[in-house]
Amino acid sequence: MRLPLRLLAMVPMAVLLIPVCGFGPDSAQTAKGPTDAGIIVTAAPVYVPLAALKGEERFPKGAQLLLIHAGQAEPLVAGFASAADASVSFDGERVLFAGKQAAGDPWQIWELTLKDHSLRKLIAGEGDAIRPFYLPAGRLVYARHTVRGFQLEAAGKDSPDLLAPIDAQAGATVLPLSYLPGSTIPSDVLLDGRILFESMFPLGEGSTPELFLVYSDGSGVESYRCDHGRARWGGKQLASGDVVFTHGTSLARFTSPLAHEAPIAAPHAEFAGAIAETVAGAWLVSARAAGGTHYSLKVWEPGDGSKPGALALKTMLALGGEDLVEPVVVAKRPRPKRHPSGLHDWSYANMMALDARQSREGDLKIAPAQVRLEAMDASGHAVVMGTAPVEADGSFYVRTPADRPIRFALLDQKGTVVREEHGWFWIRCGEQRYCVGCHTGPERSSDNHVPAVLLRTTAPVDLTGAKPASALKTGTPGGN
Repeated sequence: MRLPLRLLAMVPMAVLLIPVCGFGPDSAQTAKGPTDAGIIVTAAPVYVPLAALKGEERFPKGAQLLLIHAGQAEPLVAGFASAADASVSFDGERVLFAGKQAAGDPWQIWELTLKDHSLRKLIAGEGDAIRPFYLPAGRLVYARHTVRGFQLEAAGKDSPDLLAPIDAQAGATVLPLSYLPGSTIPSDVLLDGRILFESMFPLGEGSTPELFLVYSDGSGVESYRCDHGRARWGGKQLASGDVVFTHGTSLARFTSPLAHEAPIAAPHAEFAGAIAETVAGAWLVSARAAGGTHYSLKVWEPGDGSKPGALALKTMLALGGEDLVEPVVVAKRPRPKRHPSGLHDWSYANMMALDARQSREGDLKIAPAQVRLEAMDASGHAVVMGTAPVEADGSFYVRTPADRPIRFALLDQKGTVVREEHGWFWIRCGEQRYCVGCHTGPERSSDNHVPAVLLRTTAPVDLTGAKPASALKTGTPGGN
């Protein structure tokens, strides 16, 4: 079945009919997009942008994938009660998506070959599996619904061939990547190989959507930027390396030179989430004029705003009674770097802080006396694992439990908390990690000298719970 698109004459006089700021008419639809490649979009009667971060359904009345090409829109896959979350392979020949064959099925991960429309089911199971993305070397990442909400998982054998296809048995090689009492939803795979994901801030405790990063083995989890405040979601990396995201009614970006977000002078609208960048540099966005209306597919050419109509969204496709979201361009694209895992076959992890006095909240004038580690037990309660000494230069070195939520607090000589983490993070089994300070941004670095803790000992204080409590209280170093 093909859905006809009414034509919009792209002539100067037509441009004058589009407001300088905001939307052109939703009835206006163009037979040619800003790219010769096809575009895949998810069409749904109802779309709830942040539902997955609450462990809920984004498409409560179902969804379908549409392929827009050569002036026509048609269903991408047949025989599915619902399909969404398209992700195009690096060579532009295949598409990952989340689908339900029957309305009562859980969401599962499928792969479609565009040339012959053949299908493969890659990830199945009782819990919903959504938002898949290709990783290099024959792997993929997605979110699986669990009792703790959606959690990140990677699957597929790590092939020496960086362009290897995903093996049909990928579901037998699942690697959990996140370990939090809250949902984590992948948003993109960056060119440096890290996974950009959405979760609530503070991690595991908060209610404000925020963007985070993690490597494809689950190590190195961190905030993308530390200027937390407004809700941020829908992150997508541009060809320039910048990451564009939405606050809902505005767009902003992360760019390498800045340790904070930069606003984008975009048209006023309500944005559903991630954008898609065309080869020509135009942006495809899912937007609507106001709440209560439906999201339609818009195109915008970002610039300095000096040209007539530069601050206008032009409608590419609008369907009555349908939200059009998650636009994806069908084209070849650069392959992200492969992340070579440095994890070891341990049941614990090691962590070193170079200077715990440093923080975005303001540097402490003197070094705290101790650092306390808390971990979350199976019932969701915080359990004190012990303390370790902090050196005069702010450094400490500890062994921590792995693959479970943890957080740190800094104490003075009397045991009073002088600074603490309000959210949680995790360290993978065998991970050896260091940080500059407590909640310190990427623009900070410690002085170039050996941390004092390593001049005293090269053995981390064992805070895994494997040692007697008396040893933990005195900060006795654990063995290697």
